[in-house]
Amino acid sequence: MGRLTVLRHGSDRWEVSGRETTATVDRLKEWLRRGTLPSHVFRYDEARLLTHRLESIGRPLKLGLMLRLLSRGACYVEDDTARRIPLSAGLLARWSWQALREPFQKSALLEAVAQDVSALTGEIEARTTRPPFDAAAAALYLRSDMSVGLRAGGSVGHIAGVLNHLDEFTGRPVMLTTDTIPTVRSDIEVHCVAPLEAFWEYPELPSFVMNQAFDLAIERHVGARRLACVYQRYSLNNYSGVRLAIRRRIPFVVEYNGSEIWMSRHWGSPLEHEALSSRIEMLNLAAADLIVVVSRAMEEELAARGVPRGKILVNPNGVEPAVYSPDVDGSVVRERYGLRGKTVIGFIGTFGPWHGAEVLAEAFGRLIEARPELRPHLRLLMIGDGVKMPEVRSAIARHSAQDACVLTGLVPQADGPSHLAACDILASPHVPNADGTPFFGSPTKLFEYMAMGKGIVASDLDQIGDVLNPGERGPAAVLVAPGDVDSLVSGLAALVDDPARRDALGRAARQLVLERHSWRAHTARIIEALRQRLAAA
Repeated sequence: MGRLTVLRHGSDRWEVSGRETTATVDRLKEWLRRGTLPSHVFRYDEARLLTHRLESIGRPLKLGLMLRLLSRGACYVEDDTARRIPLSAGLLARWSWQALREPFQKSALLEAVAQDVSALTGEIEARTTRPPFDAAAAALYLRSDMSVGLRAGGSVGHIAGVLNHLDEFTGRPVMLTTDTIPTVRSDIEVHCVAPLEAFWEYPELPSFVMNQAFDLAIERHVGARRLACVYQRYSLNNYSGVRLAIRRRIPFVVEYNGSEIWMSRHWGSPLEHEALSSRIEMLNLAAADLIVVVSRAMEEELAARGVPRGKILVNPNGVEPAVYSPDVDGSVVRERYGLRGKTVIGFIGTFGPWHGAEVLAEAFGRLIEARPELRPHLRLLMIGDGVKMPEVRSAIARHSAQDACVLTGLVPQADGPSHLAACDILASPHVPNADGTPFFGSPTKLFEYMAMGKGIVASDLDQIGDVLNPGERGPAAVLVAPGDVDSLVSGLAALVDDPARRDALGRAARQLVLERHSWRAHTARIIEALRQRLAAA
């Protein structure tokens, strides 16, 4: 029956085109859950698992066994560059043997990690002086997050934003990362760290093992070269930056984007090894010479946990104002989606629980229902995808607004500016945290919107409101009540009806970005704060 292609990343999909059947991993799991997998056994001439990079696959034993059952011929993993690893009987046997042994090795792994954490904590508590800062040496950037295949989003913008400007304040940076990051300068030294083939049948354990992978990568790619500092974007269960900073006696900067423990409880499910994960989180915070957070809410959360305020830098996200600019041409995107002559309300994001994408879809539907004269020339352009997409589609269908909405799906980070340029109004409808805690985000989309010089409608929510209404010159956007659909409807209508006002607000927002919110200014604040912190110590 031809070839089966299974997509390791992407939204649920099932389609047949010619002699190729394409499905996602989630679809295969659905077959297994519903008991329909046997009907596909040996049904395909060959089967392949498509992944972003071969080095990132870890040990997909269950997927490999399923594909082997589905194919009566060739069976392999393939990446974006067409490199392949055959899922041979020998490889699957090796993976199976590893998996059979690991239930008996799990306790030893967790005990070794706990001992590491205790030893490093003791070394931190014994410190009496701060390390020196050698600005002429290389800065080492660690991105140890287990997620791979990210082509766009706030984390991509933040990582590239800092990396691309570090060498204006230190030597040329070196990056160790679990995946390549779009828009990072091509002349920056980047080394990808492959996960080890261990404990992949346990949801959390590979992140503990990643410490060993990073230790090996640091030894191989960094060696004894001089380092100005270690800058780590903190990720769950990783303490490789702590260990290196202590061993080499160099400054340690932690970029903290919120508690992984809190996010697991509220946006996922509680961690099985939460107590150990919490110890590692606190280890990083204690070891850091400087902790960079993007909002006052994060500073307050850390201070409540006993972290000294003197080591915390509140540093909102930023943007590249030369890349996101009113000069960007959006005409090609307008033509592609039939938007010529329309007034376009735009949104870009990963449709997370806090983004309010579903609130925007509901507000747009109500707006064109209440004012049917707008329907012929008003459009909603939603750029991205994510967990809230089903709710977005449901809201659009509920108001029969399909003909007035364009859902692009995920677009590459580099294509974001041209998509935003195709819009007349940009929406940032973020919603409060469900548990009532302060909103701790600093949405990169907000700064991208501002840099584009477009009229913005945004939630007046913690930092979002502070950035858009700094106080001394009046708001640079229409601010609405967070999570309130009717308030958002009114805000959108105000800018739909008043092109002159949205142009004036766009100019004001652009000026704020140029003065305060470029990635260069963001990075400069980090290095200056680190210098001051070390000098004071």
